[in-house]
Amino acid sequence: MHLGLENKYNDIHPHARCALDKNIMGVYYNSEYRLSSYVGRIKKYKKLEIEYGIVTGYKESDIVPMFRIKKDKWFIAPAYEKTGNAGIVIGIEFSIK
Repeated sequence: MHLGLENKYNDIHPHARCALDKNIMGVYYNSEYRLSSYVGRIKKYKKLEIEYGIVTGYKESDIVPMFRIKKDKWFIAPAYEKTGNAGIVIGIEFSIK
């Protein structure tokens, strides 16, 4: 779910991830209905997982920063629009292992 943003966005983001130790990399279908690839790291803080890195596939720029906080299956991430408007993305993640 995209909150605080002006435009309509894709709310379903299927993705595939490879995690090795604290390193992550993967691909997903992003909010702009485009394919994105990312690399990053995971840090644990109490019961939270903090993910950060870089991601491709957005119209605004070839490479943008990635940041997401997870607790159990829930996540929250910052979002921004070209107009300067800022918001958040909130969601639930289902895993198939």
